[in-house]
Amino acid sequence: MPTLPLIAVTMGDPAGIGPEVCLQLLANEAVTEFAVPVIFGDAGMLAQCARKTGLPEPRRVLSQSEWVALQRDESPIQEASVLHLPGFDATDFVPGTVSAATGAAGYHFVRQSIIAALAGEVAGVATAPLNKEALRAAGVQYPGHTEIFADQTGAARACMFQYSEEVRASFVTVHVGYHEVPALITRERILDVIEMTADAMRRIRGREPKLAVLGLNPHAGEHGLFGNREEERFIIPAIEDARARGLTVEGPLPPDTAFLPGKRRSTDAFICMYHDQGHIPLKALAFDTAVNTTLGLPIIRTSVDHGTACDIAWQGKATGSSLFEAVKLASLLAAGHRIDG
Repeated sequence: MPTLPLIAVTMGDPAGIGPEVCLQLLANEAVTEFAVPVIFGDAGMLAQCARKTGLPEPRRVLSQSEWVALQRDESPIQEASVLHLPGFDATDFVPGTVSAATGAAGYHFVRQSIIAALAGEVAGVATAPLNKEALRAAGVQYPGHTEIFADQTGAARACMFQYSEEVRASFVTVHVGYHEVPALITRERILDVIEMTADAMRRIRGREPKLAVLGLNPHAGEHGLFGNREEERFIIPAIEDARARGLTVEGPLPPDTAFLPGKRRSTDAFICMYHDQGHIPLKALAFDTAVNTTLGLPIIRTSVDHGTACDIAWQGKATGSSLFEAVKLASLLAAGHRIDG
C-alpha cells in the first residue's frame, strides 16, 4: 500500500475557529483516504477546545523531539496526529478575543510548517485562518498568509488562487486598500499571474486551460470612459503577451457579467484585479468548499477560504468542510493527481 502524503495543517489563531475545524479534521476518517494530516499547533489548546465543543480529543500527540527522531529514522507517520509546538501562554486567553498572544502563536505555527515543508518533512501545508488584527498586535507586519509564504520561501513571484468546482480565480492584487490597486497593476504582474494560473490549471486539469482576464473598471473601462485607461495600458497588453506565449486567454471581461453560469462553465479560471472582484462570487457560490492556495511557491500550500470567525469560536458551530477540501487539494497536488472538470 503506497504511503499517503503527509500534510502539515496549521492550527491557525487559537482564539478563532481554527482549533475546532482542526479537531473536526482529525475526527473525520474520510481524510485518511488521501492524506495523513499532522496539526502544527498547541496540543493543550486543542484538548481544551475539544472539551468545550464536545469533539474528540486528538489521539496521537508528538513532541518536537519525537518529530525529529521520526524524520531522522525515516519512519513514516501513518496516523493523523498533532505536533505540539509549545510557547503559547494561555493565562489570559479568551476564545473569540483578538490578542497579540494568539497572533504570535498562529504566526509561529505557520513558520514551523514552512520550515518543515522546505526541509521536505511534509508534502504540503494546509492552513487554518489567521487574524490580521492579532498578527499586527503581535508585531507581525505581513498582511496575511499569502505574503508570509511568498516571502519566507523566497518565491520570485506568487499569487493567491482560489479553487472550487463552481469557479476558480487568481488575483493580481490581494490585501491592499482599493486606492492602492491601480498603481499595483502592471503589464508584467498581470502576465505573471496569467502564467502561474495556467500552470496550476494544467496540473489540476491535465490539459491546456481556458482563462479569462477581468477588467479593473466598470464595463472593463468602456474604451477609456471609466478609470484611467488601465485596460488599454496594462491589461490588454498583458493578455496579448500571454497569447503570444501560446496561452488561451480572453478579456478583458466586464467584471459584473464575467461570472454568469455560461461563462463559468467555459472558463477554467478567472484572473481578477483585486480581492473582492473574485472573492465575492467565490464565497457566494462555494463558501464551504472553496480552497485558497498560493501559486508560485517552491512548496504546496492550500488554505481554508474563510476567516477566524471569532464570533462563533469554540461554540461547536464551525464547519470544517473547507479545511477538509484544503487538505484534499494539497494531497492531490503532492501526489500528482489530476482533478477532472
